[in-house]
Amino acid sequence: MPLIKSISGIRGTIGGKTGDSLSPLDVVKFTAAYASLIRSKSVFSQKIILGRDARVSGTMMRNLVISTLVGMGLDVVDIGLATTPTAELAVVLGKASGGIILTASHNSEQWNALKLLNERGELLNTIEWDELLQIAENKSFSFVSIDKLGKTTTDNLYAKKHIDHILALKLVDTDAIQRANFKVVIDAVNSVGGIIIPQLLRALGVNQIICINANPTGFFAHNPEPLPQNLGEIAEIVKQEKASIGFAVDPDVDRLAIVTETGDMFGEEYTLVSIASYVLSQTPGNTVSNISSTRALRDVTEQHGCIYTASSVGEVNVVKKMKETNAVIGGEGNGGIIYPTSHYGRDALVGIALFLTYLAKSSKKVSELRASYPDYYMVKRHIDLTPDSDMLLNFIKKKYEIYPLNEIDGIKIDFPNNCWIHFRKSNTEPILRIYAEASSQIEADLLVQSAVNLCTEVHLYT
Repeated sequence: MPLIKSISGIRGTIGGKTGDSLSPLDVVKFTAAYASLIRSKSVFSQKIILGRDARVSGTMMRNLVISTLVGMGLDVVDIGLATTPTAELAVVLGKASGGIILTASHNSEQWNALKLLNERGELLNTIEWDELLQIAENKSFSFVSIDKLGKTTTDNLYAKKHIDHILALKLVDTDAIQRANFKVVIDAVNSVGGIIIPQLLRALGVNQIICINANPTGFFAHNPEPLPQNLGEIAEIVKQEKASIGFAVDPDVDRLAIVTETGDMFGEEYTLVSIASYVLSQTPGNTVSNISSTRALRDVTEQHGCIYTASSVGEVNVVKKMKETNAVIGGEGNGGIIYPTSHYGRDALVGIALFLTYLAKSSKKVSELRASYPDYYMVKRHIDLTPDSDMLLNFIKKKYEIYPLNEIDGIKIDFPNNCWIHFRKSNTEPILRIYAEASSQIEADLLVQSAVNLCTEVHLYT
């Protein structure tokens, strides 16, 4: 399977030929290109933070990356098994010139990736990314002589620093959480969430914690994307244990899904909606989510008298739009929370702390909070990319030209009554994503079926 090179990183499966997978040679090439980019831009540090999730391939990739960075003359601070948001914060707190996280996020265990950060602890922007790809393509990087080799140190304290940072946030109330006496179930999908989330919960004042799939073996207990169809186990345990709430995360802990006390799905789209509702009630301001996210965030934002803006899909694009609009909260409908008071990166740990504070102060059950938001129903499908995918998008554009079209990222068609369909190529997988949202499940299903029928017409779906 070909390497995926996008603003979300260098991503591929392990094993296979160079260029057709994330081979050791590809890891070295793109790490060297990144190091060359950092060396040319850094004015205050030649230090790189390195963290990884628990994937089995992580140790191999760690060794390759460290050797390459050292050979490029950069110093490496290895923070070991760490969440993506922890590594992002570590860049800022450690005054580093960049960072690399070895994780393929929600992809299955045969995948891995290089997530590349700038000196702000943020994913490389479009200009930086284009420059890196040019360096890699031309192999215009050079290794240093023996007297200029970098050095490697380890620092295992950044998980604690991350938790301390969260506890210091003004909108996180540990006293309220402790008084609520929550019983919390966690599904960490056998990755780094199993290490840090229990520590966070105890620091927040939660004493009743039930962990499942918490051993960071890297052999994921189920499909690691925290979608309803993958969360049956935690839903059952929440009900059996009469727990207050369940939290499920992806392998690098930048996405958060919530399970209600009844064992029902809160809905990954509503993770951001609920936390935004709390943040806006305390600090009114603008919000941003990507174009594929639910309209419920727009509704909640406008209820608070504030302005909502949509961005292209991808954390980089959301962050860019958040900075342009001075947003106080934003993120993506996949459960990704970006709270700029903390940092400009998706952070499930910040999401947990804010949600538990909101829940404690509301004196409501999780299901009651969910019932307080506008109801939209979303269906998410995908098809494999083919050489005819561009033809499909052109066909869709012509087919629906009488309706408002948004082309900032793929094609989104807005229909009457708050219905929409969005077609776009994934940044992280070789697929075409098809999302639809409507005011009823039946309408959403029909919209997606119409999209599948369109694909059939151009021989893309069988």
